[in-house]
Amino acid sequence: AFEPEQQFLDKGRDRIEGSVNKLLAKGKISQELADSTLGSIKYTTDPSDLSDTDFIVEAVIENMDLKKDLYGSLGSVCKPETIFASNTSSLSITEMAEISGRADKFVGVHFFNPVQLMKLVEVIKTDHTDPAVFDKAYAWVGDIGKVAVTCRDTPGFIVNRLLVPSLMQAILMLERGDASCKDIDISMKLGAGHPMGPLTLADYVGLDTCLFIMQGWVEKYPNEPAFVMPKILKDKVDAGDLGRKTGKGFYNWEGDKPVGPVE
Repeated sequence: AFEPEQQFLDKGRDRIEGSVNKLLAKGKISQELADSTLGSIKYTTDPSDLSDTDFIVEAVIENMDLKKDLYGSLGSVCKPETIFASNTSSLSITEMAEISGRADKFVGVHFFNPVQLMKLVEVIKTDHTDPAVFDKAYAWVGDIGKVAVTCRDTPGFIVNRLLVPSLMQAILMLERGDASCKDIDISMKLGAGHPMGPLTLADYVGLDTCLFIMQGWVEKYPNEPAFVMPKILKDKVDAGDLGRKTGKGFYNWEGDKPVGPVE
């Protein structure tokens, strides 16, 4: 596990250890597996420790400039055979691959939160990806106990390409006054079998994250009718009401639990 600064590395270590210990406490894993998992991770702030790595999964925040800078530097550190994989949920894999200097050894591997519980991983190939490299990445996902699906490099891949526009439609429905926040969510839970309503989910993901994804898509694909930005979404983000992470969005939140729609 690599971070450029010790404080971020320490936070990552704490989160990993917390997740493993929570699974252990619930009886989901054995003490032996917990110990071997934690013991297999090397934490470092030294990029040279990545020089002999076979497979690197990048999980930098969704900022293309930061990701491009990272891949530019990794290209000079890692051996030529190293495969690069981005965990981005919405940015172009092709764009990152082309800046990396090894586009044929570049894929997307999009995990879903919480990673320790969610089984799905989208494995993304570009027009540059070597088929053998893609096959290795796809097999690796299975080797770590996840379920792999494949998609070409299209905005949002499979899940977010379908999910994010549907969240925007729910927000637009609320904005127009077609239905209440509570009734929209109840309808999708009881009528469509969704475990969480779209407005609750938008809050849970983070309204700033939803806005960031959609803004990028609207700017890059202005003629795609599915990509729209509701005004109330931008207004909430501008006001600092980001959902679960700030305790207020479309709902009021207490920790990870919504406690009622914002009036």
